[in-house]
Amino acid sequence: MALQDKLKGDNYEKLMALPNPKLHGFVEDAVELCNPDSVFVCTDSDEDIRAVRQMAIDLGEELPLKIEGHTIHFDGFETMAENDQGRDKDGTRYLLPPGMDLGERINSIDRETGLREIRGFLQNSMQGKQMLVRFFCLGPTNSEFSISGVQLTDSAYVAHSEDLLYRAGYEQFKTLGDSPDFFRVLHSAGELKGHVSAHMDKRRIYIDIEEDLVYSVNTQYAGNTVGFKKLCLRLAIRKADREGWLAEHMLLMGAHGPSNRVTYFAGAFPSACGKTSTAMLPGETIVGDDLAYLRKKKAMAYAVNVESGIFGIIRDVNPDDDPVIWDCLTKPGEVIFTNVLMSDGTPYWLGDGRELPEKGVNYSGEWRHGKQDADGTEIPPAHPNARYTIRLEDLANLDERWDDAAGVRLGGIIYGGRDSDTWVPVAQSFDWPHGVITMGAALESESTAATLGAVGVRAFQPMSNLDFVALPLGRYIQNHLDFGQSLDTPPLIFGVNYFQKNREGKYLTGMLDKAVWVKWMELRVHGDVDAVPTPTGLIPKYDDLARLFRDVRGQDYTKGEYVEQFTLRIPESQQKIERIDGIYRTQVTDTPQIVFDVLAQQRQRLTEARKKHGDYVSPFDIAP
Repeated sequence: MALQDKLKGDNYEKLMALPNPKLHGFVEDAVELCNPDSVFVCTDSDEDIRAVRQMAIDLGEELPLKIEGHTIHFDGFETMAENDQGRDKDGTRYLLPPGMDLGERINSIDRETGLREIRGFLQNSMQGKQMLVRFFCLGPTNSEFSISGVQLTDSAYVAHSEDLLYRAGYEQFKTLGDSPDFFRVLHSAGELKGHVSAHMDKRRIYIDIEEDLVYSVNTQYAGNTVGFKKLCLRLAIRKADREGWLAEHMLLMGAHGPSNRVTYFAGAFPSACGKTSTAMLPGETIVGDDLAYLRKKKAMAYAVNVESGIFGIIRDVNPDDDPVIWDCLTKPGEVIFTNVLMSDGTPYWLGDGRELPEKGVNYSGEWRHGKQDADGTEIPPAHPNARYTIRLEDLANLDERWDDAAGVRLGGIIYGGRDSDTWVPVAQSFDWPHGVITMGAALESESTAATLGAVGVRAFQPMSNLDFVALPLGRYIQNHLDFGQSLDTPPLIFGVNYFQKNREGKYLTGMLDKAVWVKWMELRVHGDVDAVPTPTGLIPKYDDLARLFRDVRGQDYTKGEYVEQFTLRIPESQQKIERIDGIYRTQVTDTPQIVFDVLAQQRQRLTEARKKHGDYVSPFDIAP
């Protein structure tokens, strides 16, 4: 079948203007496989991009809201337990050739078996629909960091989302010539029921790491379909492994210090653990909230934001805690809401601070208070993992260097997760290996609604990247160790915990207290404040935090609060070491020996402190 048969008008010429045989072969194979009625090749032109947005509305994949530019999309829903409103971890697998093993913690399937299955699901999946050919650039255009990508999809909602999330890449693609070095994504929503995927039992997301190619079918949730987010992160991790850099699940932000100083931080947090809210802190500036590429330049670490937008969890976004995002979500401009409640053209979500209407339309259809699903579970007005999609350029606190092709120099790296009983609010590692191992590779987090499955379960989440690592885990950790060792001045490494609780289950810190921890980290990068050495890292001095709470939060900070927050919890800390050590000994076959050595040293420091001070040690008892 000739491509001209499906690419009508100027679409064939637009594709052929990119002189890349691999690209042409990819499109031709997908057209033959998926059998769309027609193909639309989208360039970087405003006209083409507007056409995609209008298509999403015309097809009913998005509904216009009252505020100009705002639309709403609903993903598939059967019950609260069975839906298409989170990343499908079980259905996401690597296609591995014979002899390749990524370890037992990484989902995989034999490559030939997986290809037969998913291509079978894709067969004729676009019949009666239009295929959209989209080009994007991961990272700033014309940068040594950037990677080109092409996605084929039959979902105008997915394509529209990508317009907000990524830099246009058609013109950038021209610079590739005939190079095969680009990422490819093929997605189909499959057969539709109404406007959503009808066969969630056949939802599959397979990553062909040999071909830098992602397949996704029978799903519309953006985390499963917007290929250049976490799906191509897996491909970027392998590319970084080959080329000696790092592809990470990290925010990038500018922390503003004394004398108009800006210090850039990267930060890795599992979903719904404070990553976006950290990047959006009042008084600081955002470079990106989710994905970062890190490279060595001038013997220092530089980073760029892979994306140009935010696909953020909207739960608890309100004018008091998230004023910048709230402003963006309540003024005219291009915003896509997903899986929230719509009533009279207005979106409502959990924790927005407004009184909810008695009824409306949400992901379950017509909704009213007390509505239950087929299992008898009450359906909330908005899904706990409801989202918003916006462009970074619509944010008032965007950092002036957010799109700098040279990247920003990193002063620090932050690791954080949901930890109710062990980790202090903020601590600095002793050195790069100590930080990589005890704060990055040992990261744990209590699960949330951002992924399908039970919530509140403590999960091993090294570098907040376990779901996306496409390498043997030990090798991935060694790459981090090697990267830091290659730098003259590696970034300082910090661990944070915004979810610490007391024994009665009460949170010990406020949502905006993270602003203080960030200011303290910024000062530490420049050596402007001292720290207290503890067995697990360096913590702030009380006097410095008391001053920062007054300056940053306008609040008094008592010695009692300091003691409660920064008491060393030795039994829990030792239990954590045993859990992590056990995982690396039994489930990761290629763990570098230094991991066990550093954990053993921390275990010994904790044992000595326990003998001297008991199980729970006040920071004032540790301070020299």
